[in-house]
Amino acid sequence: MQQSLDSIKKIETPKTTNSTNTYLLKNLLSGVFFEPLLSDFRIIFERDPAARNWLEVVFCYPGLHALCLHRLAHWLHCRGIGFIPRLISHWGRFLTGIEIHPGAEIGKGVFIDHGMGVVIGETAIVGDYTLIYQGVTLGGTGKDNGKRHPTLGKNVVVGAGAKVLGNLQIGDRVRIGAGSIVLRDVPSDCTVVGVPGRIISRKGSANLSPLDHGKLPDVEASVIRSLLFRIEQLEQKLNNQQSLVLDKGQQTND
Repeated sequence: MQQSLDSIKKIETPKTTNSTNTYLLKNLLSGVFFEPLLSDFRIIFERDPAARNWLEVVFCYPGLHALCLHRLAHWLHCRGIGFIPRLISHWGRFLTGIEIHPGAEIGKGVFIDHGMGVVIGETAIVGDYTLIYQGVTLGGTGKDNGKRHPTLGKNVVVGAGAKVLGNLQIGDRVRIGAGSIVLRDVPSDCTVVGVPGRIISRKGSANLSPLDHGKLPDVEASVIRSLLFRIEQLEQKLNNQQSLVLDKGQQTND
């Protein structure tokens, strides 16, 4: 009886191992894995006028390379593999200058333009068709466990050098100006600029291209212009008052 059970185990073990390997291979080669990569490849031609041919994009775009490596590392990370995903992430950082933790969730059609200095934390979530420029940090605050990095909605634009810190909710179609530091939640269809980031517009323009950073409102310049106008008004009133005093003094002397 015992010999028969051992023989059954010997027969079933290879079958179980082969079926597991086949299942993992099918998942790796399925559309779930490669569809986001195809979207990442296509979006580059839509958003970068410098992209002239597919060879140039495949071999010369570090943002695409970083996403390819991350998607492999994330796939392994989700299956409980510990060391290899972090090693892939480390090599991706070394080769591209873009650091993405294997635990970060990145949607399809994401474009990291130039990318040098981009850091995306472990619990960050990046929505579909997000555009991220160089020097961007999606970081955490403190040493708390759990969700500690931002969540970006769909079609978000994060300008060069911007920092989004903490477990924040950034809505769909949000535009974050270059150099801004966002420390609070931002609802959908808003534009955020400044340090700390302030909402300067609550309605996104459907005709505004994601690359039109020059058309973002300049809050500081508007405030300065308002102050200068107010100072000119006060100076004019002061001059009028001085003129009235001088006129009254002349009339008294006469």
